[in-house]
Amino acid sequence: MKHNAISTPLFSPDQVAAALAAAPLEPVADTDNPPTRPQDWEHAISSHSLRELREQLAARRGPDQRRDQRGPQPRPTKVAVTVRYSPEVVTYFKATGAGWQTRMDAVLRDYVARHQGQP
Repeated sequence: MKHNAISTPLFSPDQVAAALAAAPLEPVADTDNPPTRPQDWEHAISSHSLRELREQLAARRGPDQRRDQRGPQPRPTKVAVTVRYSPEVVTYFKATGAGWQTRMDAVLRDYVARHQGQP
């Protein structure tokens, strides 16, 4: 550590020597942080600059995918529409708390399933 007027050593040389003498010679097992395995590093990226990291990520993404674009989705995405509902319906579903739009979607899906094939 470079010493100047505002920096002072945190530990004296005697304290450092005592801590090193008390340290175990064998590695301490830490069940919360197990050692890594070779397969944990298969997709790791090593870079020395932000520019190099960006280049490596771009190469991994492929030319047809923008940086801010999501990859292929596991299931079809929903369709965004503008719909008008009566105030009572919206108030009811909003009162059920977070996820009210998902519950409204479930009710409409149930209706569609029961009435499919009917004129």
